[in-house]
Amino acid sequence: MTKKSISKILLYFILTLGGIIMIVPFLWMIVTALKTGSETAKIPPTLIPQNPQWGNFIKAWNAAPFLRYFLNSTFVMIVTTIGQIITTILGAFAFARLEFYGKKTIFILCMATMMVPSEMLIIPNFVTLSKLGMINTYAALIVPWLASFFAVFTLRQTFMTIPDELYYAAKIDGTSDWYFLWRIIVPLSKSTIVALATLEMIGSWNSFMWPMIATNSDKMRTLPVGLSAFTTDAGTQYQLLMAASTIIVIPMIVIYVFLQKYIIAGVTRSGLKG
Repeated sequence: MTKKSISKILLYFILTLGGIIMIVPFLWMIVTALKTGSETAKIPPTLIPQNPQWGNFIKAWNAAPFLRYFLNSTFVMIVTTIGQIITTILGAFAFARLEFYGKKTIFILCMATMMVPSEMLIIPNFVTLSKLGMINTYAALIVPWLASFFAVFTLRQTFMTIPDELYYAAKIDGTSDWYFLWRIIVPLSKSTIVALATLEMIGSWNSFMWPMIATNSDKMRTLPVGLSAFTTDAGTQYQLLMAASTIIVIPMIVIYVFLQKYIIAGVTRSGLKG
């Protein structure tokens, strides 16, 4: 065997091992969701449910207002994703194509904000929104996430791969920057934009810390916060906890499965490989 074949086998082994490590907790969650209460407490644990309890999913769904949580999460996810993509496109185009005073300085300052841990922004954001009377509203769940400089930087890298000659030719033909952005650059950068939108959807759907702080009623809870409250209410009914967790996770898995090719293509085009 050559060194190349040995390295390929080693690579596949590491990737397979990593895949198994990633998928085992998810499979265990589904298996536990199908068990009875007594079966979840067995030692050693059973790998396959003796009598699959599909009704656990219905019980878990009805045990808390998960429909309300689901609608809240869906609404917040859609609005934040659309809003962030719009601000990202505009910001990336400004830094990639437009010339204005202080452009480099502003870009460096914005890059510096990426070094600030998100946890440090929780208290300032909470105080600001509290003074504006937005706590426990959809605005509190949406407004802080309408812009992301990481997304702006990523999309800017993609915009900069588009030849300058295309931009200058469009300007000679009398095309406005606005028309050039939405009719030429955005379609050419579709894969990166879809990748950023997918990552934002997943991040918004899974967000826990900020929704927990910004909401204080069942009416405004999102799914992760609702699941946390359900964990307290359900106590030791692990089968219901795992059933509720499965219900929450599946939508994001479906979205990722259908859009994963755009994520890979988008990250590759943006130059952020590795």
